Amino acid sequence: MSTRILVVDDEPKILESLVRLLESEGADVGTARDGAAAEALLAREPGFDVALLDVALPGDDGLTLLARWAAAHPELTVVMMSGHGTIELAVEALRRGAYDFLEKPLSSDKVLVTVRNAGRQARLARENAALRETAGLGKTIIGRSAVIRALTDAIALAAPTSATVLVTGESGTGKELVARALHDLSPRKDEAFVALNCAALPEELVESELFGHEKGAFTGALAARRGKFEEAHRGTLFLDEIGDMSARTQAKLLRVLQDGLVTRVGGASATKVDVRVVAATNRGLPEAIAAGAFREDLYYRLAVVPLGVPALRERPEDLALLADHFLALIAKSMGRKPRRLERGALAKLARHAWPGNVRELRNLLERLVILTPGEAITEADVARQLPGLGMTAEAGVAVSVGVAVAGVDQFDPDDEPEEAVGSAGAGSLKARLDAAERVAIEDAMRQAGSVARAAELLDLERSHLYKKLRKHRLPY
Repeated sequence: MSTRILVVDDEPKILESLVRLLESEGADVGTARDGAAAEALLAREPGFDVALLDVALPGDDGLTLLARWAAAHPELTVVMMSGHGTIELAVEALRRGAYDFLEKPLSSDKVLVTVRNAGRQARLARENAALRETAGLGKTIIGRSAVIRALTDAIALAAPTSATVLVTGESGTGKELVARALHDLSPRKDEAFVALNCAALPEELVESELFGHEKGAFTGALAARRGKFEEAHRGTLFLDEIGDMSARTQAKLLRVLQDGLVTRVGGASATKVDVRVVAATNRGLPEAIAAGAFREDLYYRLAVVPLGVPALRERPEDLALLADHFLALIAKSMGRKPRRLERGALAKLARHAWPGNVRELRNLLERLVILTPGEAITEADVARQLPGLGMTAEAGVAVSVGVAVAGVDQFDPDDEPEEAVGSAGAGSLKARLDAAERVAIEDAMRQAGSVARAAELLDLERSHLYKKLRKHRLPY
């Protein structure tokens, strides 16, 4: 265990036993008996990976320090400890950003397992911090939920390789962030990252964009042009919405992936390229294969490493972290003081089904910052600005249990009976979510008056909104 660990506890015997245990595993351990000493040590000796932080301390308590360190030391992974642990205390610690919670008396095995896992999380956090410096503030994956931890672990394992990756997930979940993370954590990070949205171009232009064309290859081809594969040579090519690619282009893409040779449209000779391909889709490709709309051999060539990005409703415990992150980014971009969400406002957000996922959350928070006076965003402010909020009593069944566990809101059991949550089958849940999506789209269309404006309100690409309108048989 080559991890730097800070142990903060005012009980000398606990400090001594933890130092002995952790150093026996090869860790570099620093100690402090209160928050002031801990912060002085962090300032004097930066680079700690993990902090074991007691809740009850002289001066500022552990939860106060945790909140402060989340902003001042975002790379530090904090594990809380308490001899008076309760579910409420653990939930509050996790809500404020703690990685885990250990109850005293401490178990040596539990401490070691937790610290090992926290050390791995700390390394990923440091890589993300480096990624932010090169890719810009906000271009990182935010969340401490189990599904996000699993995703970032998989990214860390896949990034150093050149294997093709297929990223799946609903629109707005952050599939391009995953692709960028794969690139920026790879040996190709100093080369080009090139992106192409396969659904944004007419079929006749996709081949030219991908493979390039020679002068005179078609009407309007006034000069030779490199395609995305040539632009991404030695780097990464991100193909978004791969499920919308035509059968003809699928066949040509498969040949390039197999041979590493690109022939421009209208060209006679092939060019060797070294490109790592990351593809993404919000469609179910196995279903498209069964329907004859997508090549099975291309699917297996792309999905050497399959990564699924969870919908926001599947990780409700990350909602508060995401909201704080976006509010800070929005304030920075506008040169304003960061706004804070009142507890009722956060609870209101938690009841929403988020058909537009993280992108919709960012869009809504920006609108709230612009249109809400005062320093705090209230429950009433959220209710005024969130399209389709009235439908979320039904859609909220998908997220209410997870949100209550995360401490964002304790729902009234009369609102959502426990047996209704437990007995809802997959089909029932899908029907509820589809109904929620339909109402949100109807409200946005009614409010916007046009598909273009509704797509902005929902933070969807216009082509995706057209598909959803057709899916729900809504007029446009």
